[in-house]
Amino acid sequence: MKSKSDSREVLEKILCQRTDDLYIALSGGIDSITLMRVAAEIRAAPTVAMHAVSAAVPAEATNRCRELASRYNWRLVQIDAGEFNDRQYVSNPVNRCYYCKSRLFDSIKAQLEGNYCIATGTNTDDLGDYRPGLKAAGERDVWQPYVEAGIDKQAIRDLALQYDLGVLSQMPAQPCLSSRIETGIKIDTDDLAFVHRLERKLAEQLGDGDIRCRILSGGVVVQLPADSVVFNSVVQRQSIEKLISTYCEVSARRLIKIEPYKMGSAFLLAASVEVHKRS
Repeated sequence: MKSKSDSREVLEKILCQRTDDLYIALSGGIDSITLMRVAAEIRAAPTVAMHAVSAAVPAEATNRCRELASRYNWRLVQIDAGEFNDRQYVSNPVNRCYYCKSRLFDSIKAQLEGNYCIATGTNTDDLGDYRPGLKAAGERDVWQPYVEAGIDKQAIRDLALQYDLGVLSQMPAQPCLSSRIETGIKIDTDDLAFVHRLERKLAEQLGDGDIRCRILSGGVVVQLPADSVVFNSVVQRQSIEKLISTYCEVSARRLIKIEPYKMGSAFLLAASVEVHKRS
């Protein structure tokens, strides 16, 4: 296992070895934020943040990118990747992320010319999960500096602290809002807006953490951190259930249950995942 200093040294070395213009896909999550922070600080060649604005991207993520760009004097380019114009993406198949990332990288490439490289914040932990977006990246020669440096999620959080990103280093995972929609249910902007509103309201009540509002064919499932007070206090649970039920009723939705958080990959059909892994 690399030490904190080793991880930093390896990453900085490979970033500086590239002399072409570097365009980093900046999602607003800690992985891409840290990569941009490091690269922009140490590279002599231009480093540009490319952020996709979309109904599937929480406004907080976009605002975070803008604030950090202003603070650190990054060049930030905001784009619309147009994934909602892709019928395959909207149909929400098991490999939805493939179509999303394909649109993203193609949209970035369409704006560039000359000697350049596109990079993402993919880390070694991501390689053990089903991530069809990695296939889209591979097809387009998108660079993954963390993977090349052998850096995992915890090492990224350590780097974030070393580069003065403070509390952002402990920011929970920030997957796109479309990840809350059960596989096979079409991606709809009204559903995404509902998910975002409810998750923000719950965060105001309970604090940040792994909070997910998931849209299933039978209704709404809300997932909260396993150590949430909601699971240990009848009064707190009743209060949160009332809040969620009210939100659901206003949107003519049915609350199925509240449960501890688990990854959205539970939506994926195992057989379909294996098919796509082999493709």
